[in-house]
Amino acid sequence: MKSLTRRQFIIVTALTAGFAACTQPIDFQQVVTTDAEGLEAGTVKIPVSDGEIPAYRAMPNTGTDFPLVLVIQEIFGVHAYIQDVCRRFAQLGYLAIAPELYARQGDVTQLKDKDEVRAIVAKVPDAQVMADLDATMAWARDASKAKPDSLGITGFCWGGRIVWLYAAHNPEVQAGVAWYGRLVGEANELRPQHPIDIAPTLTVPILGLYGGQDRGIPLETVEQMEQALAQGNSSSEFVIYDEAPHGFHADYRPSYNLEAAADGWQRLQDWFKQHGVV
Repeated sequence: MKSLTRRQFIIVTALTAGFAACTQPIDFQQVVTTDAEGLEAGTVKIPVSDGEIPAYRAMPNTGTDFPLVLVIQEIFGVHAYIQDVCRRFAQLGYLAIAPELYARQGDVTQLKDKDEVRAIVAKVPDAQVMADLDATMAWARDASKAKPDSLGITGFCWGGRIVWLYAAHNPEVQAGVAWYGRLVGEANELRPQHPIDIAPTLTVPILGLYGGQDRGIPLETVEQMEQALAQGNSSSEFVIYDEAPHGFHADYRPSYNLEAAADGWQRLQDWFKQHGVV
């Protein structure tokens, strides 16, 4: 293991109704499961500008003022694995919430063809995602039991890219952990910026966890991101797991790497504590 430092009006009620039951993505066979004993966990509805979107929330069933973690889905949506991650956080004392960020475009959890999934995801504007995360944060603080001044964010794959962008969008984020999120790409109308574009002005500390065998995110792009971060005043860091592929934390996929996943999860906890997400 090598450590590199510095490194749209559409109501979606119908989707919400089916959300809880449609939790398994393509080829789903999960290794790690976290029960809900001692937790309040399940589907909630987040008011947004054009209606509601579903989200999965987990938190301890006693107490209040929980540190808040926004959990950002993989390309396959808020399926059982992402819900389990929320419960893992809740067992640690957090309020974790994963909004369904494709709800307007479609329910990818019901799809079996990866190209169909990608076609839906390609229609999702970054601006919509940023606004929905703002709404999720506000709901968690006003209608749930989140602390008003403790906010972390983590995301996987597609969601890893969003971690970087949302940290630049919302100065209230105290820390983030991005799991193998794409760092560079071509700009377009829906995705005008990528993490490398916001890196020079990024102030939120982000821990990037990436795989040395990731064929979709070459280490050269990590190095480019490092250089862009060095142009500013960022305290972000990268950890590269030399033998790990893309999706190494996703315990329902063949890409799962137990050692890297466990180490990354511990580093996430330490990173949040270090930066006040407690």
